[in-house]
Amino acid sequence: MLAVILALGAAFLFATGTVLQQRAAATASDEEARRAGFLLLLARRPVWLAGVAMDALGFACQAAALGVGQIIVVQPLLVTTLVFALPLGVRFTQQRVGARQVLAAVAVTAGVAAFLVLSHPAGGHNDAPLAHWLVAAASVTGAAALLVLGGAGRQPALKAAMLGTAAGLMFGVGAALTKATIDRLDRGLLELVLDWHLYAVIVVGYVSVTLIAAALQTRELAPAIATSMSLDALTSILLGAALFGETVRHTPGAVAGSVAALGVMLGGLAVLAAAQPSEPPPPVPTPSGPARLLRRPTA
Repeated sequence: MLAVILALGAAFLFATGTVLQQRAAATASDEEARRAGFLLLLARRPVWLAGVAMDALGFACQAAALGVGQIIVVQPLLVTTLVFALPLGVRFTQQRVGARQVLAAVAVTAGVAAFLVLSHPAGGHNDAPLAHWLVAAASVTGAAALLVLGGAGRQPALKAAMLGTAAGLMFGVGAALTKATIDRLDRGLLELVLDWHLYAVIVVGYVSVTLIAAALQTRELAPAIATSMSLDALTSILLGAALFGETVRHTPGAVAGSVAALGVMLGGLAVLAAAQPSEPPPPVPTPSGPARLLRRPTA
């Protein structure tokens, strides 16, 4: 129960941080988003830093949840980030949310809840052999790289979805690494600092944040969050089983119900990802000189 509460708290904090970061990232041009120093550019904007602070608190809650619970439980609950983000997007970035999107958000929540009840995740261990980590990381990173390359030059909604999917894949790897890192805390600080998992978390985290920032720069909040959260959950479920030996209930009824619940969740996410804003976002000017300093964030 504690893992569930912490995961939901993390989802709310991530939603708040994502909306604030979108408010800042939406002011950047496509050219700026392609630069290697995109995050450094955004770091000069107070709204972005506020979003990063909320994300840091969310990560702390997520890490605590992974420390006391299974990754198969914690990560699907983070899908509710999207449910929290919709009303926050209306409040802070003037996003328009219709009845169809509200129903889809309800479907996502119901699908996650049903999956956790029916699958009854259990078992698992704290780590995996290095060879298994390398195979998993190479597979996921390769898929993410193809999505990034394929998203170049696409329409904003599709580009947001492809970059969000790539970010979700990397978030899933980051969650698995975080769980392995947190489980080492009881061995002492020195062993934690000397262990490779900690530094892998930092590298994967930087890549993940860069990808989600590029997705948010498209000003398409729903596709970016929907794809990143759903792929985060699915990747975490697969890695939880492949790396940590976490299992779900195997009875025919439970398997069928779990698959149906995931289908409902993914269906709701698909509706949200395909949703188009009621009005096209205004063009973002790219002034130079003193005028740049006076530019205010817009959504």
